Amino acid sequence: MEKIAFLGLGHMGEPMARQLVAARLPLTLWNRTPAKADALAAEARAEVEAEAEAARGTGTVTVAASPTEAVRDADVVITMLAGPDAVREVADAILPALRPGAYWVEMSTIGPDTVKELAELVPEGVTLVDAPVMGSTDKAAAGRLGVLAGGDATGVEHVLARFGPVTRTGPLGSGAALKLVVNTAVIGGVALVAEAMRLADALGLDEGTAKGALAAGPLAGAVARAFATDVHFGSDLAVKDVSLATRTTQLPAMEAVLGHFRAAAADPDVVHEDVARAVTHIRTRDLTRRDS
Repeated sequence: MEKIAFLGLGHMGEPMARQLVAARLPLTLWNRTPAKADALAAEARAEVEAEAEAARGTGTVTVAASPTEAVRDADVVITMLAGPDAVREVADAILPALRPGAYWVEMSTIGPDTVKELAELVPEGVTLVDAPVMGSTDKAAAGRLGVLAGGDATGVEHVLARFGPVTRTGPLGSGAALKLVVNTAVIGGVALVAEAMRLADALGLDEGTAKGALAAGPLAGAVARAFATDVHFGSDLAVKDVSLATRTTQLPAMEAVLGHFRAAAADPDVVHEDVARAVTHIRTRDLTRRDS
């Protein structure tokens, strides 16, 4: 069976890794905070022993002390990290250890420019695939993410399908490009709903009535995301994604959105909370002063 290394057990990475654990695939985990990897590995071993599968050598889950150790014998390496800087740091560690014939599947939201940068560093014989995902923690836990796969993903599509339906987007970097487009639209939609509710507040409208009217119209999806309390998408991540977009081309509306989320990210009560907290921040933000 293919040996898989999964690097990054954050809010998205952990439920995604659980899909591979459930499939009883030989898996090596690495996380910057070792306790998260240790806990998941211990849980997986207990399940395997309970099903008496250990004797057949399937479903083994181990924890690596470093990214280099994690990928040394892997056939498929998956990275799900916070952003471009985190991916670059891990790339420095794993690139010398990737073996010929291995696939590196980069699933973080890093933008196409960073993917192209990584492609220039990948050793000969290693195939880089960019495969960011659509959806948040709820869909990751259910195995219903949308996977946007760019590059030659044929050899790993069966692995990617464990996370949800796979869409082949085109050449290397196209998955990251499409993810940037999707995230920009979603984040912009959330900010638009927040401002619409700010207007409703100013006009003295009942919150439930305003929310219901918006949810019944073309912004229904954005309304659902704006008021979701069971998904995680920190304002700091929104800043990262929108910054990638606005550095690509002129997006005046998204520049304003970026200002909203930068202010939310500066609030320690918002940055690690759900989207609804950021929406509340936008609705109540004092626009008469300059945010630091």
